[in-house]
Amino acid sequence: MFATYLIGLREGLEATLVVSILVAFLVKSRRRDRLPQVWTGVGLAVALSVLFGWLIEYTSTSLLARSEDRELFEAVTSVAAVVFVTWMIFWMRKAARTIAGELRGKLTEALAVGSLAVAGMSFLAVIREGLETALIFYSAAQSAAGGAGRGPLLALIGGVATSVVIGFLLYRSALRINLSKFFTWTGALLILVAAGILKYGVHDFQEAGVLPGLNDLAFDISSVLDPSTWYAALLAGMFNITAAPSVLEMLAWVAYAVPVMVLFLRKPATPAKPTPATSSADAPTPAVPRA
Repeated sequence: MFATYLIGLREGLEATLVVSILVAFLVKSRRRDRLPQVWTGVGLAVALSVLFGWLIEYTSTSLLARSEDRELFEAVTSVAAVVFVTWMIFWMRKAARTIAGELRGKLTEALAVGSLAVAGMSFLAVIREGLETALIFYSAAQSAAGGAGRGPLLALIGGVATSVVIGFLLYRSALRINLSKFFTWTGALLILVAAGILKYGVHDFQEAGVLPGLNDLAFDISSVLDPSTWYAALLAGMFNITAAPSVLEMLAWVAYAVPVMVLFLRKPATPAKPTPATSSADAPTPAVPRA
């Protein structure tokens, strides 16, 4: 359940920061009359995200009759979730310093157009996070517990609620945290979560008959990592680390986690400042000894 809590916290905080920037800009610009349009756009984005999550669940449980079709559907959504996670963490690392200015610029343009533009702009700013959250949550919940129980949903709600509280305190300047370090640590954890989701997706592809090697185990450490113990359940729920994975599952896990983690933690290269060339006229003249 920690994985789904982390997803709710990370995605929720991104959305909360976006809304906080929009609200703070309107308040400082003395345009409080446009706040209802912002909240309307945010509310529509949240409602559509919930509907999208319900549609994914309904498709998996009601529209797909054969177990092979359900396994294939879960595998495809798992791969899509991994793509979204990867894109999201790298985009946030790149855009964290400029997102506030970009949002203010877009909101200024929307204010000049009218109330519908303001609502549409706030809707578009939040809907991406909501759709990502729904897709990633579904895949993480399936990977952790096969979608059973209310635990993953409660963990997601808890993560979102925590993000709302943090965002409100940041808006009121009652809390100051290093967002760069926060997104770095949560991004690294989400890479491990995404690796587990990809491993689960490969397993579903194997069960659906799309990929071979379901019974070709990479190793079996059930005697050491007993699946019935709490720590085994914790590792499986967080990162889908199991005692007897197939060869393809482990290859997928390692092939994704290692290079993506290295690229994510590597500091971006800072361009070297050009050194001005010294012309011959500016060069110091050597001292001439006197006769």
